[in-house]
Amino acid sequence: MLSRPGVSNEWETATKRIDIRTEQCSSICEFGIKLTAASPGVRVGTRPLGKRVRARPRTSNEGGQTLLEFALVLPILLLLVTGIITFAIAFNNYIALTDAVNVGSRLLAISRGQTTDPCATTATAVENAAPLLTPAKITFTFVLNGTTYSGASCSCPTTTTGPCANVGQGETAQVTATYPYTLSIFGASASSGTMTAQTTELIQ
Repeated sequence: MLSRPGVSNEWETATKRIDIRTEQCSSICEFGIKLTAASPGVRVGTRPLGKRVRARPRTSNEGGQTLLEFALVLPILLLLVTGIITFAIAFNNYIALTDAVNVGSRLLAISRGQTTDPCATTATAVENAAPLLTPAKITFTFVLNGTTYSGASCSCPTTTTGPCANVGQGETAQVTATYPYTLSIFGASASSGTMTAQTTELIQ
């Protein structure tokens, strides 16, 4: 049987199209690309790959936005944290000074007739009870039976004369201590002053 030239050419063209589709599908179908029957060789859908490609710029933009927000908030956060830490240190010093003055005044109340310098004895007890404070920065004021003594010493010739005579049983002894403080943030002084602790005891 003789083959008709037109039919043979159409058959060969159809066979080539099938081969081309097979090769294209084997190489790109795994990426989710589809071909239409009406236009062989033309990609009409890249949904899975397209979604991934479009998602990348969004992720990058979101990461950059987060980094920018963090850069803007970080200085304020550091400022707050530094301020809290500075205030906590000053408050801790105040508590330490108050507790130390209580210790010193109790010692003064029971030291009648046992020392020739009740002020120095009390000041030493206060300094030892507050090891985190600088002793040279602590200032003392004592009121013994109504008489005021400034400084960390009020020596007596004997335990019954001079200032020691004011340390009598049933009399009051008042101890006042001051300590400087400075609230600084990143080297800049925000506030400064002196903290005061005072205790009054009855001499035994």
